[in-house]
Amino acid sequence: MSKSKKLFAKYPLIYLLVAPVIVALIVFLYTFCIHSTVRAPVVFDVVRGDSVTGVANRLLKYKLIDSKDAFITSVRLHGGKIQSGQYDIARGTSVWRIADMLANGEVASTTVVIPEGLTVKQIKKLLLQHSGLTGAVECSDNKARPVCNLKDGQIFPDTYRVARGTARLAVLDLMRKKMVDVNNHIKSANRYLPKPLKNWNDVLILASIVQKETPIAREMPIVASVYLNRLNKGMRLQADPTVVYAITDGFGDMRGEALLRGHLKVDSPYNTYRNSGLPPTPIANVGQSAIRAVLRPAETRFLYFVADGQGGHLFSVDYEQHQKNHENWRKIKQSKNK
Repeated sequence: MSKSKKLFAKYPLIYLLVAPVIVALIVFLYTFCIHSTVRAPVVFDVVRGDSVTGVANRLLKYKLIDSKDAFITSVRLHGGKIQSGQYDIARGTSVWRIADMLANGEVASTTVVIPEGLTVKQIKKLLLQHSGLTGAVECSDNKARPVCNLKDGQIFPDTYRVARGTARLAVLDLMRKKMVDVNNHIKSANRYLPKPLKNWNDVLILASIVQKETPIAREMPIVASVYLNRLNKGMRLQADPTVVYAITDGFGDMRGEALLRGHLKVDSPYNTYRNSGLPPTPIANVGQSAIRAVLRPAETRFLYFVADGQGGHLFSVDYEQHQKNHENWRKIKQSKNK
């Protein structure tokens, strides 16, 4: 006689009691945790205010479950509540896993990438093109919320991961709050400003010009030094990005058009070819590299720079050398256009 048969003969009552429990456990695991009616990936929306029963009915209607009771029981075992949002339900997802996702708010997410150097208008255009977000980028009410009156320099460019279906205004406010945090952190660590900058707004304004002039982080402190040297000598900044900002009404991009010599005469407080000092406000939204470049500029005597044709710039102390560098850049442009 086998060992199991001997045990059954010795303890028949235990086997009779345990066997149904094991069978019930197997049925439970299969019904709740293994079995699935999801034949293909699907996006499922839970709207704020939806009841568990109402969601169960819709899941059953779309054949994502085959038992309302199994879903409702699973939700109860997860705390009894579900969270609104958009959910990605994969092929083969069990009723237990669906309940787990909805109870814990494992909503589908989307990534929003905001490059450094964009203006508020450009960022809003980018968000409107993002299919994973919802709603408008402008406030429809008359409430004086900060997000309703965003200015350049108030948004922190970064990569944001948010729930799919998040309102665009909510994303803008998230970016605004991140900039407040970044500003507070950097300001607390940098109490002394380079001359002749007087306040934090001056730092952001110059950082926005540096940000628009070069995307290369290691070059930013040198570009910052050029503009600080010019300010300290009473020279005009003569920064092309400020002119672009002026003639595009704050959009900040020529949309493929060339910046011409005639544009440098535009009558605007943002035209640093005509006006001394800094423009009135930042002309873009900046990253930490540009801010730090202004706070810790390179020690140089450079007063001029021009593109080198390889993504960077050539710097010079005197105008004569600048003219030579500019002529080289002109030749490079001509050769590229052939």
